[in-house]
Amino acid sequence: MSTITEIVDVEVPVSTAYNQWTQFEEFPKFMEGVEEIRQLDATRTHWVTRFGGVTREFDATITEQHPDERVAWTSDSGPDHAGVITFHRLDDSHTRVTAQMDIDPEGFAENVADKLGVLDRRVKGDLKRFKEFIEQRGRETGGWRGDVARPGQ
Repeated sequence: MSTITEIVDVEVPVSTAYNQWTQFEEFPKFMEGVEEIRQLDATRTHWVTRFGGVTREFDATITEQHPDERVAWTSDSGPDHAGVITFHRLDDSHTRVTAQMDIDPEGFAENVADKLGVLDRRVKGDLKRFKEFIEQRGRETGGWRGDVARPGQ
């Protein structure tokens, strides 16, 4: 299992950054290798990804979500991974977005990529593209402001 942590500061208010991140079906516009995400219900998503010529499909569940603060998830099937995206207000028009992910690479290509730092660079690139995406738009494409309590709470 590898842990990846990446940070990007975006020039939009925290609510704009958070709202855009809740629009999972828009992820293919800025995430490399993500071909499709379908929102199945308020807490479940279905992903189609492509890495090293291999297409994978899996489901993930949002395990915790609090507006303008955090979105946490875990995979239900396919590659074993979990993570959290946190949003920190720097001032009225700047937000720090932090991605922390635990990934257990599946298959030869993913394991080699992990060892060579490719996965870290991919997450860093995804956050950079998120920054460009939201700053160029200046506003979110939508938003979900619901709250998902951590399991057991």
